[in-house]
Order: sequence, then structure tokens, then C-alpha cells
Amino acid sequence: MDDERERYLRAKTLEEAEAIQRDLARRVVLRPLERPPRTVAAVDADYAGPLAFAAAVLFSYGCCDTPIEKRSAVGTTEFPYVPGYLSFREAPAALDALGKLSRLPDLVLVDGQGIAHPRRFGIACHIGVLTGLPTIGCAKTRLVGDFREPGLQRGEWSPLELDGEVVGAVLRTRTGVKPLYVSPGHLVMLEDAIEIVLHCSAAYRIPGPLRIADQVAKATRRKMLVA
Repeated sequence: MDDERERYLRAKTLEEAEAIQRDLARRVVLRPLERPPRTVAAVDADYAGPLAFAAAVLFSYGCCDTPIEKRSAVGTTEFPYVPGYLSFREAPAALDALGKLSRLPDLVLVDGQGIAHPRRFGIACHIGVLTGLPTIGCAKTRLVGDFREPGLQRGEWSPLELDGEVVGAVLRTRTGVKPLYVSPGHLVMLEDAIEIVLHCSAAYRIPGPLRIADQVAKATRRKMLVA
């Protein structure tokens, strides 16, 4: 990990972590994608005690259920679990796994929040700013914001609002199932994020790339603990 990443990921206190988030939030850029991604990576992590087992899995955008490449990394979590500060536990190992891919993806899906965050800087923003890659946060639960329940059909969504600003979408990826909380991380707009998450969620509630990244992270944990 280079010096800048180390400096922006190794907070020792909540006050230091918050200062880092506020500093880096000024670097977040939201803009339309120039073209649909050709490749997508997903990152996720699993835990056992002080260890984080992260996975980065690469896919062709045209086939989001069949991995091209899988990589994993193990790191020590030096930061406690506190809602809103997931980056400082998970991002170091996730970035290590992402860096092991043989080629950079056009876009990264992250299990967590983007700008739908108290300081507009969730883990998807953190990974996006530090890598320079477009990122989307896709979370199973809400961290902040207010919304109206979207319609029950796949593809229906409602705005997630925080302090009068739309920071994400409450998106129904499968008809009649619980929605996901989708927000831009870096170098994408909300409309791009909705379209891409829906495209990657043809068969399940959770986008295929994130489901498989979760499976790889859990398999890495089991393998490492047995060894």
C-alpha cells in the first residue's frame, strides 16, 4: 500500500477517521459514465476476530454471474466496528485484493454505502477516490436518509434523501422482495448506479458480482482458519 493510501486508511480514533472522511469527501466527483463498463469488479469482506478476509472478483459486464478472475487478501482490523466508519476496517484488505487483479476493472461494486452517508463519504467513495475508479455503493440496509417505499415491481425505486439532497435510491431489484440502498461512490451518477445494479441483479436480489465476492470472502476465511 502506498503512503497516501496508508495515511488515509489508518485512523486511530473516531475524530481522526471523521477528519479523513471530510477531507476526502471534497475529492468525490459525480459525473455520467462516458460509456457502459466492459468489466465490473465486486469487493466484499468477511471477518474472524481481528482478521478481515477480503475478495475482489472481476466480471465481464455482459455476464455478471461468471467470474473472469478471483483474488483475495487478508488483513488485520485495527479499527472497531462503528456504523459510518466501515472503510477503516474493510477498505485496506479490499484494496489489497483489488490490486491483485491482473487488470483494473472499468467499475467497482462495493458492499456498503457511497454518498448515502452522514459525511457523504462511505466505503464506496473511499475506494473510488483512492483508486481513481468509478464505484457504486450497494447496501442491504439503510445508514441514513428518508424515503418512501418504492413500488413492488423490479426496477421501481424511490429517492433516498438526506438534508434535502438526494443521496441514493431505494431500488427494488426483484419483484416483491426487500429493496437495496444504492448510491454513487465516485465518478458515476445515481442514474448510472441504478442501471448497473439492475443489470447485475437479473437472477437475485443482490447483484451477482457482490454475491460471488461474498462467497469468495467466506471461502477464504474458512480456508485460512483451517490452515
